[in-house]
Amino acid sequence: MIRAVVFDVGECLVDETREYGTWADWLGVPRHTFAAAFGAVIAQGRDYRETFQVFRPGFDLREEREKRAAAGKPEWFGEADLYPDVRPALRQLRSADLWLAIAGNQTVRAGGLLRELFREDVDLIGTSDDWGASKPDPEFFARVAKAVPFEAEETLYVGDRLDNDIRPAVVAGMRTALVRRGPWGIIQQDDPLASELPTFRIDRLTELTALIDDFNRAGR
Repeated sequence: MIRAVVFDVGECLVDETREYGTWADWLGVPRHTFAAAFGAVIAQGRDYRETFQVFRPGFDLREEREKRAAAGKPEWFGEADLYPDVRPALRQLRSADLWLAIAGNQTVRAGGLLRELFREDVDLIGTSDDWGASKPDPEFFARVAKAVPFEAEETLYVGDRLDNDIRPAVVAGMRTALVRRGPWGIIQQDDPLASELPTFRIDRLTELTALIDDFNRAGR
């Protein structure tokens, strides 16, 4: 049975459109140009951070985050950046007595924002900076498994990326749900593994409660 649901952050809970737009502004390039380069990098299977190198060779993302903060323009997301299905899905899953968590590749600052937004909605919030391990490193999913009070096979990890979310979670013994949205969710949707690996494929997080209920009933 699935007893716990753990959510990725970017493009799973948070629509990052505005945030990536602010990075284009910071680099001084048109937003649509940055978005086009971003999509090309992802389609080629490269690390998204290489997008910044296209416009500014030698770009150091951590250093530039600090510069943005010092300039009064820190990375930020809030309630308006959440996908509209997030709050309803969390309420439904909580009503179904599922243990809930959020765990993704996020900075300490982003972890603070997540706690402000979701403190009353989930049982745990963990970030890569908290744990010293980033997806797809197996250690990240080992930390998730250690934090969840159920077995790995009773945990559903929900994410938008095959490479960072679904594949390593499956290797860790977890069930998975691939959500089709965001750059990775769209670009990777025709990969054969998108049909083979996930326990569920969804378009909206509000599909999860019924799918989990059916899965659990079938397993009884």
